[in-house]
Amino acid sequence: MFEKFSRSWELVKASASVLRSDKELMLFPVISGMVSLVVLATFLLPMSLLGVFSNGFGPVVLLAGFLFYFCQYAVVIFFNSALVAAAMIRLEGGDPTLADGFAAARARLPAILGYAAIAATVGVLLQSLKNSRNNFIVRLLGSGLGVAWTLATFLVVPVLVSRDIGPVDALKESVSLFKRTWGESAIGTVGIGAAFWVITAAAVIAGVLLTILAAQAWVGLAILVGGLSLIAVLLLGVFQSALSGVYSAALYRFATTHEAPPAFRHLQLEQAITRE
Repeated sequence: MFEKFSRSWELVKASASVLRSDKELMLFPVISGMVSLVVLATFLLPMSLLGVFSNGFGPVVLLAGFLFYFCQYAVVIFFNSALVAAAMIRLEGGDPTLADGFAAARARLPAILGYAAIAATVGVLLQSLKNSRNNFIVRLLGSGLGVAWTLATFLVVPVLVSRDIGPVDALKESVSLFKRTWGESAIGTVGIGAAFWVITAAAVIAGVLLTILAAQAWVGLAILVGGLSLIAVLLLGVFQSALSGVYSAALYRFATTHEAPPAFRHLQLEQAITRE
């Protein structure tokens, strides 16, 4: 396990080096975030004005919730697919553009929408389990299943953009690849998330403290410091999303070809994947 952890950390660092060489890749999560906010406003504002939430969680709210999940997942998966497709071009030595990534994602749009429907269905079910009242066991089960789903589907997007298969087959392929890369997938996913959680928490605390100190001198300075702190936190989220995309692309590429990308060849990745 220590070897897997060490190798996974090296994979993360190599993914970061690829990302630094092509900062344009970070535009995909930025645009994704902006579109996601539009989707959120499109659902939330009309439902709030119509008083839909005042009647509790009835059939209308559940249907609207599923449609919201579907639209959000479709947006996130589409832009993640564009990011991963561009990252794969970079890993193969090319120089991708935003247009290259979007073209690859559009070519797989039916499969992406199909997977978004599956992910939305699972998301609603998991959320209902985790929100179960007065039943700690059910909530714990929902959380555990959520983690398992995240790990099992870690390589779905690279599969979708690389192969001409449907969403169900892409899920099966992701699960199969996870069995061969469980250490790197789990450590990479959890490690990146945990590392950025710590960094983001530290950034938020530092931002709050600096804003309070700035307020002692001048309110305008406090607003400026607070705004810069918020931008820093948002940029961390963008970098995390882009880094995860590059990491999944690199892991999928090696798992299927057993050839390390140029930025990863010094890691001796031949030891990372157990051949079937």
